[in-house]
Amino acid sequence: MTDISSRRIGRFVLAAWLGAAVMAAWAQATPSTRASASAVRPLDFIVAIVNAEPITNQDVNNRSRRVVAQGAAQQVSPELARQVLESLIVERAQVQMAADMGIRIEDGAVEQAVADVARQNQISVDELFRRVQADGMSPERYRREVRDEIALMRLREREVDARVRVTEQEIDRHLSERQAAAAAAEPTQIHLAQILVAVPEDSTDEQLRQLQARAEQLRRSLDQGADFAALAKQASNSPDAQTGGQLGLRAPDRYPALFVQATQGQPVGAVVGPVRSGAGFHVLKVLERRLPGDELNTVVQTRARHILLRPSPRLTEQLARTRLIELRARVRAGQSDFGQLAREFSEDGSARNGGDLGWASPGMMVPEFEQVMDALGPGEISDPVISRFGMHLIEVLERREVPLTDKERRELARRELRERKSEETLRAWLQDVRGRAYVEYREPPQ
Repeated sequence: MTDISSRRIGRFVLAAWLGAAVMAAWAQATPSTRASASAVRPLDFIVAIVNAEPITNQDVNNRSRRVVAQGAAQQVSPELARQVLESLIVERAQVQMAADMGIRIEDGAVEQAVADVARQNQISVDELFRRVQADGMSPERYRREVRDEIALMRLREREVDARVRVTEQEIDRHLSERQAAAAAAEPTQIHLAQILVAVPEDSTDEQLRQLQARAEQLRRSLDQGADFAALAKQASNSPDAQTGGQLGLRAPDRYPALFVQATQGQPVGAVVGPVRSGAGFHVLKVLERRLPGDELNTVVQTRARHILLRPSPRLTEQLARTRLIELRARVRAGQSDFGQLAREFSEDGSARNGGDLGWASPGMMVPEFEQVMDALGPGEISDPVISRFGMHLIEVLERREVPLTDKERRELARRELRERKSEETLRAWLQDVRGRAYVEYREPPQ
């Protein structure tokens, strides 16, 4: 069995562990197993003591089942139980350390975290606790585990995150190494456009001179400021004329060798030619050069619009959901325009713009909104989505890929390096926490 780190078992994000694991277990369970989950419990006993605090066999079994439900293991096994026990030992030692350092989690923070879990799973808090209880955990125990998880997060922010530093020199080296690795992996891509003056096979020498002169005149027009795309549409004899002569972004080996040689070393925007091929005289323009790894220097932005309803005592969550479903059906049936409905019903500042939220880069929207938005294709409309702001109906209008600024690229590199260093620092810190804890293992009763 693949080893599962204590971080993966013991440090799930709240919505992914305390929420999604319960959702997964609920989805896999049959009605009979749900009904009997809390009624049947194996004999419990202490399996380890961490600084005088016991860990029971039931603690290990409960966590093992969640690990399997989350997909981090295929089945509950003795090996998984051993790994889970070790992760619980380290987790208890951390909770004790947090308490010793005076880290206290307010009840309000716990209730907010529980509400966040329910919202991200698109269910109510009452429904969350119903599923928690069906999975064999009381609401009080669930809240206690949420409280411990928040305490661990705050402890690690203080003890681990504060130790991580990323220098400007490290960012420079990271960007350089990433670009070098990408360049070694695959060839550069280029995007060319052409204006073709076609030469018939049976052309006389005089006709050839005239056609060459025409190509040279087109080149002079470009040098004098003429628009390449407009001139291609007007004068090119190539089938790609109506697209401004664009030939597409492709690897050099997918272009005629003549084109690659003629444009080699030329900067973006350069015009070369005319160059002669069997088809005629070509005037070429370099539209783009994309180095391998340049996709790491761009970001995909999404333009979406939404209709937001805010649940209130007069507008319950269920009523808001029903109303949005009705609005969605009207749009899909062609009876109403999404933008007009947003102006009429949406309850935020974007309503005056038909719900248009403008271009958004990753991370600009709240996670529960962005996750659904990213899964939609242009023109698609979501089911009602709950976020901290209310209930949304989302329509994606279009997407585009834009280059990152140097500042954005460096900030992305900083985050990547910080995450990498945080993982390394966390592993070392957890080993230190485990080494300082007094642990006594207990054999099961005979």
